[in-house]
Amino acid sequence: MLLDTMLGKLATYLRMCGYDAAYAGERGIEADDDVLALAHTEGRVLVTRDRELAARAERSQPLSTREVTEQLLELRRSGFDLELADEPARCSACNGPLERVDRTEPTPDYAPETHEETVWRCRNCGQHFWKGSHWDDVAGTLDDL
Repeated sequence: MLLDTMLGKLATYLRMCGYDAAYAGERGIEADDDVLALAHTEGRVLVTRDRELAARAERSQPLSTREVTEQLLELRRSGFDLELADEPARCSACNGPLERVDRTEPTPDYAPETHEETVWRCRNCGQHFWKGSHWDDVAGTLDDL
């Protein structure tokens, strides 16, 4: 899926649920025609609050609400599975694929040591992830939908 520039926070949630959620804002794409071209070229469903833009897209998922929890609820009602994966697959920062860090590898200062907790690394941006308090907060939000 491709999320337009109004849906950056939603992209993070969808990535944590395992979706390949490209965000137009991260790619510097704002013009409607460019967003549509990217969705077409990459074969993505366009997720947008812009009804006119959704109508022009080959495949779209229009949203009507501004609050991210309400957007998640709209997506769930449309049939999207919004559960955290047992093992994270997508980088919440850049959408790149994650790989598990070997238990013998060192981690950056901001991440736990791999012998204490399972850690994943983004193959694209190198950021490290683990199931900490942010993971728990997102799980709580999804459970409350």
